[in-house]
Amino acid sequence: MAKNYESEVTQFLKQLKEKDPTLDSRQLAGRARLWDKALDSELQEGYRAAKVPQQPYVYYQNTQA
Repeated sequence: MAKNYESEVTQFLKQLKEKDPTLDSRQLAGRARLWDKALDSELQEGYRAAKVPQQPYVYYQNTQA
């Protein structure tokens, strides 16, 4: 491949970002709203402590229990 080759997808993304210069900042804001959240470590510990192990085959009815 040539060193200056750009795929159609890369060209499309560059054109999209040229048309809308605020796209990057809006993407980062959307990511922060959905994914970049601070986790409460105490709450996470509680979730781990309350976890119940699942049976190997959940559809088998164990009548001996």
